[in-house]
Amino acid sequence: QVQLVESGGGLAQAGGSLRLSCAASGRTFSSYSMGWFRQAPGKEREFVAAITWSGGSTYYADSVKGRFTISRDNAKNTYLQMNSLEPEDTAVYYCAAGFISGLRKGESVYWGQGTQVTVSS
Repeated sequence: QVQLVESGGGLAQAGGSLRLSCAASGRTFSSYSMGWFRQAPGKEREFVAAITWSGGSTYYADSVKGRFTISRDNAKNTYLQMNSLEPEDTAVYYCAAGFISGLRKGESVYWGQGTQVTVSS
């Protein structure tokens, strides 16, 4: 069993930055790849970024490539550094743990509760 808790969301201005964190508990954390997803009001949840269990490979949605960076450490934390934020990035952001092939298709074994990110123009 893995539990995920996100933090770091909030309000930012367009062009600004935020860093999201995801703290995981559970002995099997290191076995899972990690991902970030987001869901804007009235829209479906969409893939944002993922990182393999080893941290050796990362994947990004085209809409965030070059602006967002996903990383993880050995202390069961996963991060999403978000730079050059745009109003279109406004959404609830979810941390997820699963298998890399599934994460990239929007599938996850475990989900966090989400954290709100609001970007003002």
